[in-house]
Amino acid sequence: MKASSMNTHMGNIQIDNEVIAQYAGSVANECFGIVGMAGINVKDGIVKLLKMDSISRGIHVRINNNNKLILDFHVIVSYGVSILTVSENLASNVKYRVEEFTGLNVEKINIFVEGVRVID
Repeated sequence: MKASSMNTHMGNIQIDNEVIAQYAGSVANECFGIVGMAGINVKDGIVKLLKMDSISRGIHVRINNNNKLILDFHVIVSYGVSILTVSENLASNVKYRVEEFTGLNVEKINIFVEGVRVID
């Protein structure tokens, strides 16, 4: 189990990275222009849209030596939107909400746009 931890006056708190990934994924899906998380088949190089129950597979959570989070998002965006604007909005929302949720600082958010989809 990989976990992020923090020490408080009452003891040690550990948060599984999967929990952080699931929360960050749900925040990301609420952002305008994000269709969903992308799952990548390394063997075939195929990108597919992940369903809500496997959303955390499109997010990689790491913690550095300074106890700060680094989040990697593999996303699919809507056709016709500004990728720069969507990415800035995603990073801003996720940083604020994950820091509020976990109490840990987010050092970096890397966004990899893996595809574009037309939404009905």
